[in-house]
Order: sequence, then structure tokens, then C-alpha cells
Amino acid sequence: MLKDEMAAIFGMKTPGVKTIICSLPSTKKGPLPSPWLIKEDSADEVLSGLSPWQIDALAFDPRAAFVMLLDLPVHPPPGIVFASSLRFWIAAARFSLELIAREQFAPAIRDGAARWTPIIDEDDQTRVKSLAKALPPSCLALEEEGPSRKRSKEKGGPSPLQLVESFIDLTTDAFVRWSLITEKTKLEPDLGGRPPKVKPLPRQFLRALAGEDPALKAPLKEVTAFSEKIQRWLSQLKPPSPRAPFRTCFRLDAPTGPAEASDGIWQVRIFLQSKDDKSLLVPAEEVWKARSNTAIFLKRKINNPQEHLLAELGAASRISPEIERCLQDACPAALELQTHEAYRFLRESAPLLEQNGFGVLLPSWWEKRGSRLGLKLKLIDPEDETETDPQISRGLFGLKSIVKFDWELALGDSTLTEVELRDLIHLKVPLIQVRGEWVELPPEEIETAIGFFEKKRREGTDAICLEEAIRLGLGAEMAIENDLPVLKVEAEGRIREMLSRLSGKGEIEAVDVPASFMGTLRPYQMKGLSWLSYLHRLRFGACLADDMGLGKTVELIAFLLHQRAIEDLRRPSLLICPMSVVGNWQRELDRFAPSLHVMIHHGADRLSDSEFGQEAERNDLVITTYATAQRDEESLSMIRWQNVVLDEAQNIKNPAAKQTKTVKRIKADQRVALTGTPVENRLSELWSIMDFLNPGYLGPAKRFHETFALPIERYRDQQRAERLRRMTQPFILRRLKTDPSIIRDLPDKVETKVYYHLTSEQATLYGAVVEDMLEKIESSAGIERRGLILAALTKLKQICNHPALFLQDGSPLDGRSGKLTRLEEMLEEVLASEDKALIFTQFAGMGAMLKHHLQEKLGCEALFLHGKTPKKQRDAMVQRFQSGQDGPPFFILSLKAGGFGLNLTAASRVFHFDRWWNPAVENQATDRAFRIGQHKNVFVNKFVCMGTLEDRIDRMIEDKKELAEAVIGTGEGWLTELSTEDLRNVLTLRCDAVED
Repeated sequence: MLKDEMAAIFGMKTPGVKTIICSLPSTKKGPLPSPWLIKEDSADEVLSGLSPWQIDALAFDPRAAFVMLLDLPVHPPPGIVFASSLRFWIAAARFSLELIAREQFAPAIRDGAARWTPIIDEDDQTRVKSLAKALPPSCLALEEEGPSRKRSKEKGGPSPLQLVESFIDLTTDAFVRWSLITEKTKLEPDLGGRPPKVKPLPRQFLRALAGEDPALKAPLKEVTAFSEKIQRWLSQLKPPSPRAPFRTCFRLDAPTGPAEASDGIWQVRIFLQSKDDKSLLVPAEEVWKARSNTAIFLKRKINNPQEHLLAELGAASRISPEIERCLQDACPAALELQTHEAYRFLRESAPLLEQNGFGVLLPSWWEKRGSRLGLKLKLIDPEDETETDPQISRGLFGLKSIVKFDWELALGDSTLTEVELRDLIHLKVPLIQVRGEWVELPPEEIETAIGFFEKKRREGTDAICLEEAIRLGLGAEMAIENDLPVLKVEAEGRIREMLSRLSGKGEIEAVDVPASFMGTLRPYQMKGLSWLSYLHRLRFGACLADDMGLGKTVELIAFLLHQRAIEDLRRPSLLICPMSVVGNWQRELDRFAPSLHVMIHHGADRLSDSEFGQEAERNDLVITTYATAQRDEESLSMIRWQNVVLDEAQNIKNPAAKQTKTVKRIKADQRVALTGTPVENRLSELWSIMDFLNPGYLGPAKRFHETFALPIERYRDQQRAERLRRMTQPFILRRLKTDPSIIRDLPDKVETKVYYHLTSEQATLYGAVVEDMLEKIESSAGIERRGLILAALTKLKQICNHPALFLQDGSPLDGRSGKLTRLEEMLEEVLASEDKALIFTQFAGMGAMLKHHLQEKLGCEALFLHGKTPKKQRDAMVQRFQSGQDGPPFFILSLKAGGFGLNLTAASRVFHFDRWWNPAVENQATDRAFRIGQHKNVFVNKFVCMGTLEDRIDRMIEDKKELAEAVIGTGEGWLTELSTEDLRNVLTLRCDAVED
């Protein structure tokens, strides 16, 4: 059954089953489970040491194992756990593949058979040793069978280094051999005539290297002699001794002075280079003299540097035919090369010498990126067209506007004409000198460039859309019509000014705060207003991603008023937001922009069709919810909106959701997104928001995933992350309240974890729920399994809060919950310091219990806000809490109802009574207190029960924060995809979970 499951999961051929013997940590009852599968009931058992056990295992030949390890996904599929040993061999397999890809292998004879063996240089040997040090103990558990088992026991078995080297040897041989067999490669030469009955050993060797049978059929003495010859040949490929303090180094110097493109004498100078100080180079001339530098060699314990240099030159000569020539000199110190020989040295010899441990110093221009042949573009300011296009005269370009450009062919810092190119193509060597600089220019690139000249001469007009021009100007790697890469972009006039401002190098012109704005904007908020206004003039979508509490709402309101003051044509704007913040928007608009006419489109009595359109046209702003927008798409699409604004824009983070597609279809002159978390868990969320703002700017979703999401999320590619940041930065304005340059009077936020224990009653209920769930999910699958897990998780979180929440029996609360007891203690400190506190819970029932219990226990009023709280009551509660020291000291909030859209700066203490397991959601809740207007330090306390799911998941959620911080961190659904064993590991109580 196991092999069938492996075949189904990984799509491999059914492997064989074999009984093996493993030495495992054991007790008197039997072997302990694997560390990642340990059950709590085995923790107290007495370890009796390592004992041999017979185990049924899947057996793979080396090639099948290698292919399987390379094909395994980075993250295992749902229900599967990768053991530490499997993860280790995956890493080892990738190292083997890297050696093969670099062609670091050679034929050899081992144990009387023809084998492909890896060639491991000094740097790779360091990596092999690192792998050996990281080898998990479970990889050493396998014991040999038969007579060799006793010998293995006596010797202690293979060392980790031997195991790793053996794995690399076997996988390299298996893969190279299999490749030759599948390609039907014939290494043995066809000499014609009738084949002899007994093939000569060299011909057997070649045939065995490309066949399934590696055995050599010849007398042992003959095989040994032939093997020695092979070993002598292989010794040429091995790097110099890593213990030697010096190594031979070769430096290539280009001809000096003016020269024709294909003329000039190059020099390869020879040095001894110190391994511990690469800047210490002793010229070969001094080595042969052995006078002035004798002290240097003695200090590094090299008594005969001449012999050392000569030996290494001999080894290098077998790698590079150019160096072989210099050995004709009794005291070789340098080698002269023609240009074509220098190019061969650069392309062929230098990499081989470096791979084999020799020092190689090449001219800096050899790896210089700017030496590629490509285009230098100059974007032309469309000033001449302003009379015919009134939008351009007002600065409204738009991403699809056409921008003309001039172009030049560039090679490094030089420009080339078509005549110069045609002269260069006659040269036979790709290494040429252009205006005093040596560059590599392959003939095929010259032909491509000449073809580009001819095509452009036929077409005449050169133009691209502004979207492509911006991408090029911001550093995106692109090519014009897939012909030549764009190496440099210049611009003139307003386009140059625009690119400078978008890239953050130029200052955006400040706009005045509208006279109708009833409030004061801070300096950074005025910059946000100017930024929104500038992007609007360019017809670009904008994402205002300021940290929670910095005032995105007032910046947007000021922007709407600014538009009303400068625009001749007035059309309504549409604001889409979650239902819970509709009231907040109403209050803020009434406060800061009473001159704006606002319409709320929500509820059963909302207008539709023509009535909606007529009423909307009479207003400046229409506010609706995401759910209503999806239902009323037809009515909303009747109007061409001046702006479509998304508040809490993370609501469209799923590109495939109907809600997201609906919102993106609504037409508007400009689109604005407001969000404190442009990226929560995946970069696809950033793509979805950017696709709403500026459709097509980041390309199709599939290409974005391949170009950015996969390299950044999976491989932490910093260069791709930087490219994405440069491309998105102009359209995403993100300021953090922790930045002193943004807001200097906002105090620090101090986050701490509050650890506590379960009571015995809680532990009993917790254990029963876990066991019941694990038993049920063993026989379930799909939706049923996920439902069972989610239901159990909810129960466990309820138990961690309080048994009465789980039992729903109305029983008393006092003394039955470790979490509640700790909360009471901390709230007493809050009262003593005359502070106020917010208490967040995701369970409305828990909130109600806390309200009554805390009021009775601590003798003070506690407010409770939940999803069913009427709007008037909600507003009154907020006002009471904010009303100085006279208001209630505690505000209990349901996380969904109070997690955003509220200003509760009267509180300086925040308690997350139970965890939502999403850093972004928790931070949004915390920001009800940690925002503008707060003049105290804010202390945030997150409850974590040691030894429970809270403890384990608290560690897991830290990973979710990393992604959001790299480029600009949904609930517990992901837990349903864990295997039963992983769930047991996450959920099972540890002994330290229960109080004494």
C-alpha cells in the first residue's frame, strides 16, 4: 500500500519493498516514534539506547532515488511530512545536480567497474563537509546485512562524510550513465571490420561508461594497470593541495596603448598567491630568484617555492594548452597571446583553472554588464502635441499614451553606427577594441543589431506606450520587440521630470490644502495629498499604504476636496469599503468635508437602476460595501466615476474571487486603494491590487508569478524583490508611524507575550477534543476532514479561553481558566495606574462573559462591542470610552467588529485575549490605540498558553511577517491541510501546559 501511495503522490514508478535493519532509539516497549511524530505518552518512557529493528522500506536504485529527490516539491503536499533525513538528501541531490550541470565529472575505474566520478574543487569540498556536519542522526540508522554487518559494527559504520561522498558518487554516475543511455550515445569508436571476440580494455571501458553494465571483463592485473593510467589522468583535474599556503595565480593583461581591433599582444603573467591574503601576489620572476621574498615563504612554511610553482604549472598546463607553451622556458614568468588566443583563454581556460583551485585575475571589463550590445533610448517630450491633445496639455498622459523615442546602438559607454557594425562583422574574433575599450562582441549579436537597423529603416516611426516607457525608466529588464535589450533610458522635458519624481529622486510639487477642508494636515499628510494629486494628473492609479493610524482617511478626503476645487467637469466618486467602517467614513466626512454631498448605497431600501443613477449624479461621493458592489454591479456600472476608491483594499487580494473581478470592471478616471497591508501572505495580493490600480502594468498574473512571486517567495531572490520594489514604488506610498521622520510625537509600541497555564479542567477537555478529532479525521477526507479540523480548532480555542465558553452551560467563571486569571491580574495593574485597556476576542460569547465577570470581579464598567451592536450604540460607546478618565476603563471588542475603523486612543494597553493567527489582522486591531492622537507608550499583550496550539502557532505566524516586510505580513484554514501526524504535533498538550 505504501509504494502505491508513493507512486500516486509523486508520479513515480512503483519501487520495490525491502526489509532493512535500523538502529533506533528504543525503550523496553519498542522503538520511539520519529522526533517529528513523538506522542506525549512516550515522553515519560525510559530510553534503553539504540536497538536494531526490522523495517519494511521502499528500495530505489540510485537513479530513481536521485530523480525522486529532485522532483519532490519544496513544500510537501497536504497530508505529507518530509522527515529531516529526506530534506537532507534533497539538499544533497541538488548539490549533485549542480556538479553535473557544471560538467564537473569524469570517467574513472572503481572496484573493477567503469564509473562516472564527480570532480570536487576546494570550494565544493567545503560545501561537502558542511553537508556532512548537517547530516541528521537518522541517516546513520541503517545497518548492513550479512557478514559485513559485524565488520561495520566493529568499525563504527561509515562516517557522515563517507555517506555524503558515496551519495554524490552514486547519483553522479547514475545520472550521467542514464543520460548517455537515453540519448543512445556511443562512446566506443567504430573502427570497422569484424569485431574481435574479446574487446580491448579501453574499448570495454568506453562501452561500460554508456551502458547499463559497468563491469570490465579483463584480468585483475590488466584492470589495475589501466586504472592507474586513468588515475594519473584524473589527477590533472584535481585542484592543488588545500593545505598549501600559496597557489599559482594567472593574470591576463590586455595590450596597452592604441591598437587595431584585432591586433595587440596579450600577456598572462604568473604569480604565487597567498590563500589567506589574496592581495599578496609574488611575481614568478621573484620566485625563481628566491631572494627578496624568502621571508614571505618561510613565514608561511613553504621551503621550496620554485618546486611548488613548477609542479602547479605542470598541472595547469594539462588544463590550458596556452600555459603548456610557457613550460618551454626554464623559469616561466609570463606568456604572450594573440587576441584569438586571449579570447580562448577567457572563455575556456580561465573557468577551468578557477574550478580546479588556481587563482585567475581577469580584466574588469570582462564581466562588466554594460558591455552588452543593446539600445540607449531617449524618450521625447510630447510638447509639440499639446495643441491637438488637451489632456496632454494638462499633464494627463495615461499608461496607454504613446511616447516617441530616439535610439542609439550602445556598447558599454560607446555608441556604434551601422557603418562601424558592418566593419566589425568582418573580424573573426569576438574580442574587439572599440574606442580604446576591449569588449566581447559575438558576430551573431552584430548581425542582430544590423537587422535591427534595417527593420527600423523600413518602419520609420519609433514609439512605445507610456506604460512600457515607465517600466524601462524604472529599471525593468525589457527588450524592444524582442530584438535588443534596452541598456539605458534617457528622457527630456516633462517625461524626464515625471520619471525623476516617480522614482523618488525628484520632489513632487506641493499642493495647497483645500480651503473647504475643516482640519489641519501634518507635513507628511500634505505630501500624501500632493502625491495623490500628482498621480491623478498623470492618470495613474495610486495605493495609499500608510501604516494604520497615520491618517489615510483624511488624506483621501483632502484629495477629493482638492479635485472639486480644480476640476471643471464634476462627476461623483465611488468609495467601496467594509460595512463595519461605513459609519466611520460618514463621521470623518461630516467632520472634515461638510461641503461634500455624500450618499450611502447600502441596505434593503437602497436605490437601483435609473433612480440610483440620478441620485448618484447629484452627490459628490457614493459610499457602498464590497458585498453590495458585487450585487449591484449593473447599477454601479451605469456611471463613469471620477474616482473609484477601495478602503481596506486587501479585500480584493484574491484575483480569482467574484468580488475582485466585479470591482475591477467598474470604470473610473482614476483608481485609488487604501490599505495598511498591501501584502499579507502572498505577492499575488500585491499583483491583484496593482492590477486594479493600473491594469496590465505588472503583466499577466501567470507571468508575474513566474517572474517575481516564485523567485521572491520560494527562493528569497533579493534582486527580483528590488526590481519589483522599483517598479511598484511610484504607485505605492507607504509610511510607517515608527519612522521618526514621519511623526515624531507618536510613542513606541511595546509588544510582549503573556504566557500562562491551563487548569486541570481545561487540560482534560483539551485532550478529549484532540483525541476525538484525530480519531474522526483518520477515516475522513476532503471537505469533511477540513470541516472536522476547523470545528476542533474552534473548540480548542474556546477551551483555552474558558471551559464555560466551550460547554455553553452558563457556569461560573472564577478560578477555572488560567488565561482569565492572568488577565484579571494584569487588569488590576491597569486600574492601579489609571490607564485604559482594549481587550480583543474573536468570540462574541466570550466577550459577553468577560464583560459581566470583569465588572463583578474588578468593580468597574466594561464596554462590549460586537457585530450586532447597533450603529448609534456603537458610536455612543466609542464616545464614552474616549471621554477622559471618567469613561469606562475597559473596552471589550469582537475582533471582526472592532478590528479596524475605530479611533480608541484613550487606551494605552491592548490585550489579545485569543489569537487570530494573522499578524496583519492583529496589528490592525492594535492600531485602534496605536495611532495619531496617542500620547502614551502603548503596551500590547498577546496571550500564549505554553504547550498548546497557541504556543506552536505563535511561532509559525512569525514566518508570515517576513513576506510583507521584504517588498513593501487568513485565519486558520491552512491548518486543515496538515497531516494527521502534524496536527497531533501541533495540538497535543505538552506536560508544561497544565498548571501545578
